Amino acid sequence: MTDKTYNGWKNYETWNVALWIGNDEGLYNLSLERDTYGDFVETIRELGMTETPDGVAWNDSGIDTEALDEHFEEWREHHEQTYRNCGGG
Repeated sequence: MTDKTYNGWKNYETWNVALWIGNDEGLYNLSLERDTYGDFVETIRELGMTETPDGVAWNDSGIDTEALDEHFEEWREHHEQTYRNCGGG
């Protein structure tokens, strides 16, 4: 059986945007402020960024937005837990 995913993601495009959001502090912080990947894309495009530094469009039709929505929720939960553990609430 062959794994047809890209580093655990549905495809390269989904992996690429997740990688950039998870590893760029500004993008990560913006993702924490948005409920869904779609909200994130709307905001990032309003800021004039239409694609990742690797050239993948934030709104590429192949992106698995459901998986990214789940990832956004995990990031928020992790961030909130870290904040609580540091005495922040």
